[in-house]
Amino acid sequence: MKRNPYEQQLDKNAANYAPLTPLSFLERAAHVYPDRLAVIHGAQRATWRQTYERSRRLAHALARRGLGVGDTVAAMLPNIPAMYEAHFGVPMSGAVLNALNTRLDADAIAFMLNHGNAKLILVDREFAEVIEKAISKINREIEVIDVEDPEYAGPGRRLGSKTYEELLAGGDPAWEWRWPADEWQAISLNYTSGTTGNPKGVVYHHRGAYLNGVGNILVWGMPQHSVYLWTLPMFHCNGWCFPWTMAANAGTSVCLRRVDAQMIFRLIKQHRVTHYCGAPVVHQMLVNAPEEMKQGISHQVSGLVAAAAPPAAMIEGLQKMGFSITHVYGLTETYGPATVCAKHPEWGRLPLAEQARLNARQGVRYHVEEGLSVMDPQTMRPVPADGETMGEIMFRGNITMKGYLKNPQATQEAFAGGWFHSGDLAVMQPDGYVKIKDRSKDIIISGGENISSLEVEDILYRHPAVLAAAVVAKPDAKWGETPCAFVELKPHAEASEMEIIEFCRGHLAGFKAPRAVVFGELPKTSTGKIQKFLLREKARSTSAIDT
Repeated sequence: MKRNPYEQQLDKNAANYAPLTPLSFLERAAHVYPDRLAVIHGAQRATWRQTYERSRRLAHALARRGLGVGDTVAAMLPNIPAMYEAHFGVPMSGAVLNALNTRLDADAIAFMLNHGNAKLILVDREFAEVIEKAISKINREIEVIDVEDPEYAGPGRRLGSKTYEELLAGGDPAWEWRWPADEWQAISLNYTSGTTGNPKGVVYHHRGAYLNGVGNILVWGMPQHSVYLWTLPMFHCNGWCFPWTMAANAGTSVCLRRVDAQMIFRLIKQHRVTHYCGAPVVHQMLVNAPEEMKQGISHQVSGLVAAAAPPAAMIEGLQKMGFSITHVYGLTETYGPATVCAKHPEWGRLPLAEQARLNARQGVRYHVEEGLSVMDPQTMRPVPADGETMGEIMFRGNITMKGYLKNPQATQEAFAGGWFHSGDLAVMQPDGYVKIKDRSKDIIISGGENISSLEVEDILYRHPAVLAAAVVAKPDAKWGETPCAFVELKPHAEASEMEIIEFCRGHLAGFKAPRAVVFGELPKTSTGKIQKFLLREKARSTSAIDT
């Protein structure tokens, strides 16, 4: 066998190799920019030095309780400083952070606490009742630490014997935290939505968190010391890895307990916010805010939009406001966004509507994800780049999850053929950009023809009275399925069922237009995704449609 001289006596050692971890971003920010503002929350301010010290206090306090590698620490917190610190302090102890969805009920939370075997949980007073119910369903002790946010004046009570500040008081701000022995070590646990059964526990590792933390800066072109507004929940894919991104950026995080248009615009103006993220529903809310609320923003504001494909009308509306919007796409299993609709300078010379159409695509892979393809899931061969042949979006690389906790069968199925199967159906366009057509379960098959629910929704969003829209399959005796539209109108707006149907027929092939329209508020998850599984159940009931 030929000997490789580049492998002879050139081994890894402490001088030339260290496992990648995003925890190093915080250490560096505190060293280089100790007095720069790291976190703002109401009247609270914390520098990078203070944030590092508080995170180390948390890590030491957890370690003193015997928590470390293989242990889970849960957090039921809104976007407040304690949640930001937990993204560093918990893994600094060696433990894994399980940030819980604050909108879930006690049964769902109990499942997650039990499945993840959480030993300790940080709880904001607002969520005390649901956590108390969840813990009562578990036959073991979980230590509760109460987080008291001075910006919260609503109901709630203490559940534990210690507050978060008391916990930190028992920790050493100079404690030598535990650099992971292996970058493959788990850093966080995130649960999928679980709309068709128990949610799956998605495991992230230090390497992936490090890389996506940097990847966010690269794909967005974030200047150093950006000011980031937390419109995206930190519990959602660890805030798309932005807690770690902002430490790498040495920027400023502006906390936000709940999404509110008036508060968002006020904070953007007050702190000159440069960046924010959110689902289409958040951006749609900003577009539809009163004009007087939008006045007074004189600097560039950049937004990332993900979740469902953003309607072209929404992207166009934000551009008219002067906001620069970038479309990204990903899943919990890919650390949040893993593709970006990378913009080309020449697009800026095109009509606004054409720019919006181009920017509504899911795009190309992140720098830090090694593989993105649209494949036939049976043959595992890429579909032609013709913009018409549908296949399944697949990923592989460093920002794909370790796997599903305690679920080897689901992990094996997700990674079949050496790629992560997203479940999203898409086409590959001639320029190499991916365009989602639908979730596999959301395609409507009417008389043998495939109808993309997203295509119909995009038309619905163009109607001036429509605030939000979702299209699902309605059983039909003749056609098998037909499109049924669920529409939420803008405040004080009016539209009839026939008006909506005729509007769609004016922009779509006749068979793609909805045969029924249901008006009312659409059910949404805490991250702004419309819960189509609930709408599908309604569509299956004729009485629900007729009312």
